[in-house]
Amino acid sequence: MRQLLGGKVRTAAAAIAEFAWHGATIGMGGQNINRCPMALTHELIRQGIGGLTVLGCNLSLPLDQLAAAGLVTRTEQGSGNLERYGVLFTWRRAVERGEITVRDYSHLAMASRFLAATLGLPFLPVRSLLGTDLGRDLQRSGDVSATTDPWTGQPVLLVRACAPDLALVHASLADADGNVIIEGVSSHEVDMVTASKAAIVSAEKVLPSGAFAEHPEQVTISGAHVDAVVEQPFGAYPTSVYRHYDFDEPAIERYQSLARSGIGLAAYLRDSVTTHPDFTAELAGLRTRCAELEASMLELT
Repeated sequence: MRQLLGGKVRTAAAAIAEFAWHGATIGMGGQNINRCPMALTHELIRQGIGGLTVLGCNLSLPLDQLAAAGLVTRTEQGSGNLERYGVLFTWRRAVERGEITVRDYSHLAMASRFLAATLGLPFLPVRSLLGTDLGRDLQRSGDVSATTDPWTGQPVLLVRACAPDLALVHASLADADGNVIIEGVSSHEVDMVTASKAAIVSAEKVLPSGAFAEHPEQVTISGAHVDAVVEQPFGAYPTSVYRHYDFDEPAIERYQSLARSGIGLAAYLRDSVTTHPDFTAELAGLRTRCAELEASMLELT
């Protein structure tokens, strides 16, 4: 099938080995418990690629598991949490110990940084941080600059453009040329991928080249900005993918209980990630549960 599809199709292992490296800045797709690039994140863990700076609007489960594997040295983000399931406990402890440095932004400020890079600009003006401790902290650190609108004289803050070395995104569909369809909310991902030096997209299904030719308006991200596509059903598990499957609440709660205590995470990563050759093998023992999640989503639609 891979030879038939050709184009930019890779295995997750081949794509990560080709485009990720120690010390890279990684732009992370997904939000909270929705469409997180778990298969690609687990491949980073499996290959032990560390020294990473992880960037995004809301960094969630992928960041915490990378932190649990000791692969992160810095983050720049709008937030780090799993909604009602709590904060990212492993990441927070690593920050408190001084193992990970953090630069806090708002979601809009991070999205504006990606947009600036997409437009080829060194910065963009924003007003969302004005009058906040966060904005003042960023000014003191030199990460934003205060100025005035030359037409109105009103204050604005300039946020620096952000162009990751590599973007990781999970999507609904892709074709072999790298064109991507994201169903549901895409948040910051379109600008982040466009701004990045390289991008890997995993998808629930990868179709042959030209599959979207008759409906180009459905394409969310052009293949011109995507370097590799990986076909990986349930590639966001245990987070959700709109119109494909719901998030797995017991699995998320189980991970959060381990992360909260800080006990058993090494065994979790070993048993759930590193002992398996790939993400499909990870899911082999969860086929019944995945089928249940898929069926529940079909009932809703």
